[in-house]
Amino acid sequence: MTTIKERAQDFVQVDKRDAKLALAHIYVAFIALLLGGLAGLLQTLVRSGQFTLPWGIGYYQVLTVHGVLLGLILTTYFIFGFQIAAVSRTSGTLTNKQRTLGWIGFWTMTIGTTAAAIMVLLNEASVLYTFYAPLQAHWIFYVGLALVVVGSWIGGAGQIGKYIEWRKANPGQPSPLLTFMVVVNLAMWIVCSLGVAVEVVFQLIPWSLGWVDTVNVLLSRTLFWYFGHPLVYFWLLPAYMVWYVVIPKVIGGKIFSDSLARLSFMLFLLFSIPVGFHHQLTEPGISSFWKFLQVVLTLMVVIPSLLTAFSLFASFEIRGRALGGKGLFGWVKQLPWKDARFLVPFIGMVAFIPGGAGGIINASHQMNQLIHNTIWVTGHFHLTVATTVVLTFFGAAYWLIPHLTGRVLTKQMNRLAIIQAIVWTVGMAIMSGSMHIIGLFGAPRRSDFSTYGGSEQAASWIPYQIAQAVGGTILFIGIILVLYIVANLIWFAPKGQTEFPVGEVSENAEKTPMALENWKIWLTICIALILFAYSVPVIEIIRDAPPGSKGYKLW
Repeated sequence: MTTIKERAQDFVQVDKRDAKLALAHIYVAFIALLLGGLAGLLQTLVRSGQFTLPWGIGYYQVLTVHGVLLGLILTTYFIFGFQIAAVSRTSGTLTNKQRTLGWIGFWTMTIGTTAAAIMVLLNEASVLYTFYAPLQAHWIFYVGLALVVVGSWIGGAGQIGKYIEWRKANPGQPSPLLTFMVVVNLAMWIVCSLGVAVEVVFQLIPWSLGWVDTVNVLLSRTLFWYFGHPLVYFWLLPAYMVWYVVIPKVIGGKIFSDSLARLSFMLFLLFSIPVGFHHQLTEPGISSFWKFLQVVLTLMVVIPSLLTAFSLFASFEIRGRALGGKGLFGWVKQLPWKDARFLVPFIGMVAFIPGGAGGIINASHQMNQLIHNTIWVTGHFHLTVATTVVLTFFGAAYWLIPHLTGRVLTKQMNRLAIIQAIVWTVGMAIMSGSMHIIGLFGAPRRSDFSTYGGSEQAASWIPYQIAQAVGGTILFIGIILVLYIVANLIWFAPKGQTEFPVGEVSENAEKTPMALENWKIWLTICIALILFAYSVPVIEIIRDAPPGSKGYKLW
């Protein structure tokens, strides 16, 4: 039995000033969820062939809103809100300087988001979330994107500053696990976002302003995917933070291994960046050797993924058996299935099994030939990002928001959260499942509804596109439900104390070696891998470039 004194020591409240900063990010994230989700619903309805957009709104305009708001804005803002709270909770209250950096970063990102959004709404930037050249948006759209990236660097500097301060105050000790994970994620984000920053600032902005006539299309795509694949892990690692550190505490167990968790995060840092060519396997102008090399590096990411799966289920089984679970799977029944803080992220974990398997197919040179640029790919990242990551974020929000607002998650809201997760899972299974199937039949992604001149093959896709609209409609109901819960937790739930759950490491775990926190070693390996994977191909792309392309506005 824990004493009242021990429970009081266990409860650490994030400082109100840090909570205000974290909540500001979370508010923007859920506004993006509403608007981006509405755009997604409209897309699925249009692709069903049963609905036409009103008021001259373009399909690709809606597609751009959906991708940018959910792929970039929802994720980045929620991650920063979560990370600010996590650092404050585990390493101590931010200093005034660190918090000021957080606010400067927040407003810089928000100004950039607003500028880019206005251009999309004015139909000046229907270039989708990948903004591939030679499609050319208004220069303000690109400046807005640059501000989002720069703002994230400024805000991230405040979080890293707290980590450095903690290390100086506690020499020779491993830093708090959650703070360490935040810094790994930020290190990966800063290194990879340099690529998209170079693309936007040195290629796309001068080109869109007319300062240069043409752009090197292959170089711009290569710089985007140098950023674009690590972006997926920037979304995923905060979900892993919740799985590794928070979920063991929620179920009443302990973290299986601190050092295994740190090792898996460092492996993600190494193997998530020099892998962008697996998005460009059909791209001419890149040598097959460098594509092969980056495919090999891509598949290395399976190692930390399997380490994570092992660690999590070890924590679950140890706790389940401690509660009396017998036999091979008796421990499963002992887990808290009626607690939304556990069940909702757990559904996300399960979704990552088919999601990860699909990723291996996407990154395999031969199989990629079948599914490249089909709607299979869209179905894949709706499993990985829109299910695994987003459901984990929802599950985290159910304790994070009340912790920051001084309220509690009631039994009614907990029950509604479980219903919401079931609604989301059903909607996603229908929508993503039909996307995967017709992707195998050759249905393209990024495309408005078309019969392709009465094509028999295209006609066979339509039933599946109607199924996507059904799934999309169910998902939008899920969005309304989660926004209702979030509004309750911000403004209407009963006042009280909600714990920010941070697990303790098992007493049977090995001591964490300090080599895992030797940044000189890990960053050196990371940069060496990037230089090895990208130096020669980028030199060749610049040296052997065909004539550049002028800009096109096809909407």
